[in-house]
Amino acid sequence: MADLPKNTTPESPASLMEGGAGAHDGGKEIESYIFDNEGIQVMTRIVYYTDDFVLHYELSVRGLTEGTRLMLNALRGELITTVKLDITDIMDPRKRDEVRKKFESRALLLLSKEFPQLSESDKKVLVTYLIHNSLGLGELEAPLHDDKLEEIVINSSREPVWIYHKKYGWCKTNIVVKSEDAIYDYAAMIGRRIGKQINVLNPLMDAHLSTGERVNATLFPVSAFGNTLTLRKFSKNPWTLPYLIELNCISPEVSGLIWLCIQNEMSLLVSGGTGAGKTSFLNAISCLIPANQRVISIEDTRELTLPTFLQWVPMTTREANAEGKGEVGMLDLLVNSLRQRPDRIIVGEVRKQREAEILFEAMHTGHSVYATLHADNAEETITRLTTPPISMPRETLDSLAGIVVQFRHRRLNIRRTLEFAEVQRGGDVNTLYRWDVKSDRLNEVGKMSSLANTLGLYSGLTSKEIDSDVAEKARIMNWMSKKRYRDVNSVGSIVSHYYMNPEEILDAADKNANWVFGV
Repeated sequence: MADLPKNTTPESPASLMEGGAGAHDGGKEIESYIFDNEGIQVMTRIVYYTDDFVLHYELSVRGLTEGTRLMLNALRGELITTVKLDITDIMDPRKRDEVRKKFESRALLLLSKEFPQLSESDKKVLVTYLIHNSLGLGELEAPLHDDKLEEIVINSSREPVWIYHKKYGWCKTNIVVKSEDAIYDYAAMIGRRIGKQINVLNPLMDAHLSTGERVNATLFPVSAFGNTLTLRKFSKNPWTLPYLIELNCISPEVSGLIWLCIQNEMSLLVSGGTGAGKTSFLNAISCLIPANQRVISIEDTRELTLPTFLQWVPMTTREANAEGKGEVGMLDLLVNSLRQRPDRIIVGEVRKQREAEILFEAMHTGHSVYATLHADNAEETITRLTTPPISMPRETLDSLAGIVVQFRHRRLNIRRTLEFAEVQRGGDVNTLYRWDVKSDRLNEVGKMSSLANTLGLYSGLTSKEIDSDVAEKARIMNWMSKKRYRDVNSVGSIVSHYYMNPEEILDAADKNANWVFGV
């Protein structure tokens, strides 16, 4: 990139936020890489310091001196006042690109006036800075654009911002927010854009950004050390089963069995601990739904991304306003979804008894249901369903075909499918596959019984035919994984073609041929 005006120098976000993560002597660089922050190239270094117990995540971007920053902040004030927008335009995620274009065009005019000799490429950098500080989250925008991060966390203004790196786990950054008021301003701005409030009377807030990232905010003294902000990154490339096979998270055989269950409209639960990848796995199996069926998804925060050609109606809950009115809960959406003639219902997470009752009622009335639940294994999943606060009678669990358990091994920093179990009559579970940590493989540990009986009853498949069908689907999954057909539209397209012409897909898989999409 060409040099900026003489009053600009390369600086880190920490310097722009009036502080730093603290000085360290030396340091060993573990890894470095560059990512794009909407036109700005950001250098990232993972550094180990001998005087600290955790790795450091250090960003280095072309920054601005104090003089240029003050001038841009003045331009930012003029930018905000001269761009005519209604509050509903800013709050509507569908108008995000339109709003951004208005700001960009006005920002370019202002910069051309103040910096007439500035090159077009450098103008774009400064425009990005103005946009980030007018519509975005300022210096937090850089880590938000790093696809290798899962979480961005502010614990207080007294310590650096932390991030959770997919490879290195929790790391300190060289970004420090200058004050508790600045953290509050971030949270309040995020809340306003989706119609939520955070204040002394309401010190807790769950929200989301227009790009999908989940946000949690808390205020002092509820959080004793200061105001907090937690941003969980929204995956731009959601998981699919071929990608999970590539990561060794699941085997082609278990993927084939899950595919057979979904093809035959059998309901499944995905369980696991916090951060185990339950919702991501739910997204992965949703790509197996036939294109000629109607899908209703219900979530607290939009996280699912299904193939674009599906008939999909995503729905999200809404909290009450300041007067305590206007709340739309999970139960409201569940009841309403049954009136929309859905073939498949996807639920983000089941937490309460009434939600579970409606969910199982939907199963009993012929709807295929997929949902997540917090539990560490298949047995515990049944225990959670049948004890308070959910307290479902065990006899009602017969309509649930199987349980997929996701597991996060924090010491090894890996995610794996821990178990796949069928649900038998009376709510007992029969574990068919279980992950072995020593071999890092999903091993068969039980024989199919209730699943085989259900498949035999409704599809007429014999045990031998079930094994053959699962093997065929496993070959297709393995082929997609090797060919790296792993985005939701590619996987959904191949699956939909398979439902219409299985021989064609099987032939391509057996020949390891390239698949031509869109034909």
